Amino acid sequence: MPQFILLCRDKPGAAGLRQETRPDHLAYIKSAGEKVRLAGPMLDKEGGPDSAPTGSMLIIEAADQAEADAFAKADPYARAGLFEEVRVIPYRLVAGALLSRPNDK
Repeated sequence: MPQFILLCRDKPGAAGLRQETRPDHLAYIKSAGEKVRLAGPMLDKEGGPDSAPTGSMLIIEAADQAEADAFAKADPYARAGLFEEVRVIPYRLVAGALLSRPNDK
C-alpha cells in the first residue's frame, strides 16, 4: 500500500491548543491501527526531554493521495486549527525497522 509522510507545523503560540486537543489526537491515531506506521511530535531546536512540540510527523499507509489528504484533515489537531502548514508527501520506505510488521512473519 502506498505510504505518505504528513508534516504538520504548529501555529506560533498554539501550545495550549495542542495540549487541550492531544487526547482526541492520540485516540484518532490509535483508532487508525496499522495504517499509522510512525507518529510523533517534531520538537524545537533543543530536542531534549523538556523540548516543546512544534508540529507533528507521521508516516501513514493510504490507498492514494486523496485518502492520505482526508486522513490529515480529519486529525483532531487539524480540525482544531492547530496547524499553520500541513504537507502530505508521497513516500516509499526502502530500509529500516518499519519494513517488517509482527504479523508479516
